[in-house]
Amino acid sequence: MIEALKGFPTKVLVLSWKGHVTKHDYETVLIPAVEEALKRQGKVRLYYLIDTDFSGFEYGAMWEDFKVGMEHLLRWERIAVVTDLEWVGFTLRAFSFVIPGVFKVFRVDERAKARKWILEDVTG
Repeated sequence: MIEALKGFPTKVLVLSWKGHVTKHDYETVLIPAVEEALKRQGKVRLYYLIDTDFSGFEYGAMWEDFKVGMEHLLRWERIAVVTDLEWVGFTLRAFSFVIPGVFKVFRVDERAKARKWILEDVTG
């Protein structure tokens, strides 16, 4: 499940990931949220909160993730991933060469540090 969260400037899209993420989650939550953010901003920042019960994606969701990332390749400014799941951090670092923009992985106890980093130099 993906849920869009509030409480950040419009340039920062905040998404919470829990359980098993499906293609439907992408089609009904993530893609509309990305499209709306990109209408308002030239570039956006992503702040992902990945819960410890996150178990991965279904194949269709992985494909949607790839398509969204590539379609807007030059519009991702920063990506902060907050999680205590070591396998998620390891996987992201292993595939960092295909992740658009600058990204950092933070532990949950570093949430304030992640927020500060994602908001650095943000106006509006």
